[in-house]
Amino acid sequence: MSEKKPIVFGVAGGTASGKTTVARTILESVGAEQIAYLPHDAYYRDMPHLTLEERAHQNYDHPNSLETKLLIKHIEKLLKWQSVQVPVYDFTTHRRTEETVLVEPSPIILVDGILIFTKRKLRELMDIKVYVDTDADVRFIRRLERDIHDRGRSLPSVVEQYMDTVRPMHLKFVEPSKRHADVIIPHGGLNKVAMEMVVARLRDLLRP
Repeated sequence: MSEKKPIVFGVAGGTASGKTTVARTILESVGAEQIAYLPHDAYYRDMPHLTLEERAHQNYDHPNSLETKLLIKHIEKLLKWQSVQVPVYDFTTHRRTEETVLVEPSPIILVDGILIFTKRKLRELMDIKVYVDTDADVRFIRRLERDIHDRGRSLPSVVEQYMDTVRPMHLKFVEPSKRHADVIIPHGGLNKVAMEMVVARLRDLLRP
């Protein structure tokens, strides 16, 4: 396999649209041993000079909040069949931890994130680009549940962040990036027909 260029598969979409479900379905159906998984969320910039309160009020939905150049560097290394150390980000403290995750080169490089289609250099590395399209009200409810239960946020803080940055940044950056997608999947990983087609395509590409 080392003589064959890995396939870079990008999954974008709005917050809580179902990108992780799509990624998980691909990992389970195609085989995790065949996939190098790079979530864009892991590449949020570390801001140790700010207090927790100041970090909590940063705009995490703007492209500049992510260290995309490092993600690009990691993809380029994986394309050369070299392993990478992916950052680990703590969403409760808004800090990058001292830990990293070793990601080994694999036939498929799976990248997901709300803003991965907004940077041309990153898009150009992708062989297949999928956008997960889910209604705004469904996405908000999912985000609310996730942030309260998994990230220790309060209801008022989630609503405030959604209105101040998440929604406006979605309209400015995420939604327009949909035009760069090769495939648009309504309802995300819950769309069984679309997921079967995506998985079948990836399996075909893996064949010698």
